[in-house]
Amino acid sequence: MRFLHSLKLVLLFFAVTGLFGCSSAEESLEQKAAAIHAEILTLDSHLDTPLMIGRGEFDIAKRNDPHQGGGKLDFPRMKEGGLDAAIFAVYLGQGPLTEEGYERAHQRAIGIFETIHNTLKENQDVAGLALTPDDAYQLRDQGKRAIYIGNENGYPIGYDLGLLQTYYDLGSRYLGLSHSRHNQICDSSTDPELPLHNGLSAFGVEVVRELNRLGMMVDVTHISDQAFYDVLNVTQAPVIASHSNARAICDHPRNLDDDMIIALAENGGVLQLCVLSAYVKQMPPDPERDAALNAVREKWNHFNDLTDEEMEVARAEWTEVNRKYPRPLATVADLVDHVDHVVKLVGVDYVGIGTDFDGGGALKDCFDVSELGNITLELVRRGYSKEDIEKIWSGNFMRVFRQAEELAKQLQ
Repeated sequence: MRFLHSLKLVLLFFAVTGLFGCSSAEESLEQKAAAIHAEILTLDSHLDTPLMIGRGEFDIAKRNDPHQGGGKLDFPRMKEGGLDAAIFAVYLGQGPLTEEGYERAHQRAIGIFETIHNTLKENQDVAGLALTPDDAYQLRDQGKRAIYIGNENGYPIGYDLGLLQTYYDLGSRYLGLSHSRHNQICDSSTDPELPLHNGLSAFGVEVVRELNRLGMMVDVTHISDQAFYDVLNVTQAPVIASHSNARAICDHPRNLDDDMIIALAENGGVLQLCVLSAYVKQMPPDPERDAALNAVREKWNHFNDLTDEEMEVARAEWTEVNRKYPRPLATVADLVDHVDHVVKLVGVDYVGIGTDFDGGGALKDCFDVSELGNITLELVRRGYSKEDIEKIWSGNFMRVFRQAEELAKQLQ
């Protein structure tokens, strides 16, 4: 009996110390990740937050609830999530390839630029407009968040190359060549119609060259596979995929396959991984949800060429479907599987983060910007060093940004 009692005490000792040991190990990982996240510069290369700004119930200066229509980013949550720099997208859906369509889209783009600039003026104590890589570091030293601007969809320039200079002067530092449909610049990866150009159009070649001259990065997210290779044959600067993932992990045409990732690395570019769950992990089918969402898409012309008022109604209907049929979400671990894949394929110098928050991006354990530290924690769990994590969070993107600037100086 005495032996059994002693044995129980020994087993209890090992159980308790083992439990505390596990807890202590997890706490140590969390503390290490939190320290790294706070020390490095963190940058998110693609957010559609300008779509939220100006909506009656949304105030970017206050903390909003992402589960109650409050979007995925505001300045208080940027601070909570330790996000130092964000690139706000001037997004325009695809409209008709006509002079009237181009002009209407251009005027709406100008309006979005004005909205971003006015927002930053109203919140200049907490955030500032960033135009160069160094600006992010300087604003962080001032205790402010850095806001860059990028254009999503080249449709609004029509056939006027001079508008690229206009957008550059307004602060844009990259151009996504297309969106979900083919345009005058190139074919899209998701347009169900036959290709218009079989890749990059002749005008698209001029666009890429002018972007190189200006020092605006070329964004290959959303474009067709052939257009991607055409861009690499034309550009003299490294390119970015501002919010795409690895097709080998999640088979979706919006993602890059292994050959494309290798070509991107040979170009010196960077793949910025997004958290939109449909591009992170293939989910089980949900016919009711899919049918309801498709009905909204069809009703509102796939969200292309809508007025601001129509877009507001369409967005409300889309949100209502999501509330009725909650979508399954991937996890941070699923996202970091993409990081692992890219690193094993081409190395750690060619991967970054571009969430696509407010454009559909969301993970179960990284639902908004306040939870971005969970990505760093998972990277630490998998053995990534501080140096590697800094590259992933900003270093790789800033390298491409600087090279685009340097090339522009040579060309100009």
